[in-house]
Amino acid sequence: MTPRVLHIQRRPLTTQFSVEGYFQRVRACFPGSNSPEVMIVPALSRGLLRRLWNCWSVFRSRARIWHVTGDIHYVACVLPRRSTILTVLDCQVLHRLQGWRRSVLKLFWYTLPARCVSRITVISEETRQQLLREIDFPAERIHVIPVSVSPLFVASPREFSRDIVRVLQVGTKQNKNVDRLVQSLQGLPVHLDIVGPISAELQSLLLRCAVPYTSHGRLSDEQLVERYQQADIIAFVSTHEGFGMPIVEAQCVERVCITSQCSSMPEVAGAGACLVDPYSVESIRAGFQRVITDADYRRQLICAGRVNRQRFDAGKISEQFEELYRLIELELTAGV
Repeated sequence: MTPRVLHIQRRPLTTQFSVEGYFQRVRACFPGSNSPEVMIVPALSRGLLRRLWNCWSVFRSRARIWHVTGDIHYVACVLPRRSTILTVLDCQVLHRLQGWRRSVLKLFWYTLPARCVSRITVISEETRQQLLREIDFPAERIHVIPVSVSPLFVASPREFSRDIVRVLQVGTKQNKNVDRLVQSLQGLPVHLDIVGPISAELQSLLLRCAVPYTSHGRLSDEQLVERYQQADIIAFVSTHEGFGMPIVEAQCVERVCITSQCSSMPEVAGAGACLVDPYSVESIRAGFQRVITDADYRRQLICAGRVNRQRFDAGKISEQFEELYRLIELELTAGV
């Protein structure tokens, strides 16, 4: 039987599960027989031959509506345009590349796939605006549908530490801005908990700034939740993000989050985070000092976070996808 909706997913590396978890939570909220089916492409998205194999496998698939769920945008090029939806998670890779590499990736991951789909979903208004700057696509056909939070992240009240404040930093890539974070914490009564690989340069900076820290490699979902529960503050002062999941995760666990006043982060945080200038060590430091010393401000942020986190409920997000699938069906019936 031909599935109503087929989710086309990448074959992930052992370190990649974010996209899979996102759509798994969405599918779990659909009523039984109405839930989208899943196709995982046969090969890792590496090299020309493997990608052609993925395209061939997708071309042979059957569905009423195809939904390419991210990362392997190029497979949309072999699907019927009127029946295909593409999810674009972010455009960050275009910021990292230059020259011919950027041009090739933009062509096959953004420009051509956009010409081959009826609708695009993005996870934030920031990503929508970035995408519109990069491709020619009708703005009204790009739908902002945010990311849902894992049900493991639940309210876990904890008394704020008055002696040594535990600060959690998730991620150490360049855009995570960990260098400025470390400099801003110099001399403050904190212990920095870092999830992600630490370079020799970052380790040297931590020692020079005399910031006590603990580092963790890859953690299971349960272990990551435990890090949130043991933290007093969640740090997320990135220079740019397509979404900013740690902000919402902090709100679900009911921890104060200090995040950036740029990119997608204010949009995601709502009124439930302390916003700082990620390019200013002084601004980041001032944010930490206020959160550490002002108990009323902390309570205000946590209360606002309780309200804001409701936007990212998996059930509400699945309803938004269902509305989009129905819209595609109506257009197919009407021959639009």
